[in-house]
Amino acid sequence: MFESAELGHKIDKATYDKEVPALREALLEAQLDLAKTANFQVVILIGGVDGAGRGETVNLINEWMDPRHIQSHGMGIPSDEELERPIMWRFWRALPPKGKIGIFLGSWYTWDILNRVFNRIKNAELDQSMDRAVRFEKMLNDEGALVIKFWLHLSKDKQEKRLKAMEKNPKTRWRVTERDWIHFKMYDKFRKVAERVMRQTSTAEAPWMIVEGEDERYRSLTVGKVILEAIRKRLDAAELPPHEVHAPPLLPSIDKLHILKTLDLNQKLTKKKYDLDLEKYQGKLNLLTRNPKFKEMTVIAVFEGNDAAGKGGSIRRVTSALDARYYQVIPIASPTEEERAQPYLWRFWRHIPRKGRVTIFDRSWYGRVLVERVEGYCSNVDWMRAYSEINDFEEQLVRNNTVVVKFWLSISKEEQLRRFEERQKTGFKRFKITDEDWRNREKWEDYEMAVCDMVDRTSSEMSPWIMVEANDKNFARIKILKTLCERIEAALK
Repeated sequence: MFESAELGHKIDKATYDKEVPALREALLEAQLDLAKTANFQVVILIGGVDGAGRGETVNLINEWMDPRHIQSHGMGIPSDEELERPIMWRFWRALPPKGKIGIFLGSWYTWDILNRVFNRIKNAELDQSMDRAVRFEKMLNDEGALVIKFWLHLSKDKQEKRLKAMEKNPKTRWRVTERDWIHFKMYDKFRKVAERVMRQTSTAEAPWMIVEGEDERYRSLTVGKVILEAIRKRLDAAELPPHEVHAPPLLPSIDKLHILKTLDLNQKLTKKKYDLDLEKYQGKLNLLTRNPKFKEMTVIAVFEGNDAAGKGGSIRRVTSALDARYYQVIPIASPTEEERAQPYLWRFWRHIPRKGRVTIFDRSWYGRVLVERVEGYCSNVDWMRAYSEINDFEEQLVRNNTVVVKFWLSISKEEQLRRFEERQKTGFKRFKITDEDWRNREKWEDYEMAVCDMVDRTSSEMSPWIMVEANDKNFARIKILKTLCERIEAALK
């Protein structure tokens, strides 16, 4: 796999000096066109062996291009804050917006490669991480991002020669560390693991570009030309080719029976029973979140439901039982311009809490397969692929010791009408009812189908949907509190 990067590629100084000015000018022009159109972002990964010029390459790109439109990230040892969240959290936060270029020195591959080389993980775990990387890059590609991956390579002899030369030079001696020599002694293992990684992760969406790193001029010209060609080719394309969908369309059950119709919406609690249960489960929830073991976990509660189903009131009954220092409620509305410039799930990743915290989403990432699907705010391809992206997202949360509890609050069409009319008549509730609510009501059956598809495709053992019968607000609130207590209690055992 690395044979072509061990041939001794070189560029003489005269050729280099002749080609660089035109290349730099073309790169700047492409970068400015990218910033003007802002149709996509560019994600550049710089990986490779020690001594192959990774740091110099990042510096060169920043020197040749306009630094105002570049974000460079040295992804070193994760901080304590980063370790308390899923491993991909810090990379999601660092993604560039549309119109910008993000350079990653060290990436979502780095630590998995190191962990495998030093036998901290097995091949099976490495392969699982590589599958996650492929899914992540496919998602970036589907969202419009251009992903360019470089692996700067040196043969074993050339690496030893370069490290020794750098050590002898007073100006570069600081670049060679004890760690570099430790890694050199394990060169064969590194090469074997790197080959395995590239074999699994060089895809049509994000292929690896393997570049020989011995000759600085060859390396610099190659990297610069690859970046230029990739950006210019993408800019010159009128638009991305539409994704082909070969799967059959999602259709409702032919006998018209679905999960929402199986709910008994007539369930009720008496005022007396409600008051007793409210005190009981709020007290229990408070005690559970003060358990010392709770500091090692995270809770994310998702509230979705029909308009006027009582999400806000239910959330308030939950937060009344929590320490205000350790929870946050995230209301989700239409995306901002900043959020539109990023992949869809970015605005939810940024709110993932630290250990020992509770985050409540008042509406959530399921908007893509609900309102965006029904109202046509995204393409069929976008919401159809969202199911797998959401499942992948939630799996990463759960594997990071996060309890994901998802509630769908369901009310009847008649009860919704009654609540709408009540809101219109009550001054301090009138702000809750909008023209959009009435428009959504006209598409009741479309939303029902979307909800059923959502539950079918995203309710898993790790993060199941809890269907809440919400015609009676008291019944719904107690069911939610009780479920939260049960899920947290099970996780603490």
